[in-house]
Amino acid sequence: MFEVRVNTDFAAAHFLRDYHGKCENLHGHNYKVYAHVRGKKLNEGGMLLDFTELKAALKSVCKKMDHTNLNDMEVFDQNPSAERIAKFIFDSILEMIPSLAKKNDDDAFLYAIDVFETDTNRARYIAD
Repeated sequence: MFEVRVNTDFAAAHFLRDYHGKCENLHGHNYKVYAHVRGKKLNEGGMLLDFTELKAALKSVCKKMDHTNLNDMEVFDQNPSAERIAKFIFDSILEMIPSLAKKNDDDAFLYAIDVFETDTNRARYIAD
């Protein structure tokens, strides 16, 4: 099994509803996001996929969230947890690159999205 990973970052504010602690207040993060693709077959160029295509999709999705209040995005239902952000990014990349939807373990497929709120706090969404 081969795996490739690309990353980008964005800065955004949010607050968590139904949470009792400091994160219920408006605050911000410099998010780091990693997209992982796995598969067993390489293309004729000896690559699992073109890094450029995956990175462009990841950057495009993250740009929509950069320097915003994530609570204003309807998709998060006023509660933009790192877990929900990871799923949003995963689903958005699949809309942009449908060929990365998991069909089998041989073809390249989007495996996981990692969203780091800090260097030590990560949420991950993994393909079913």
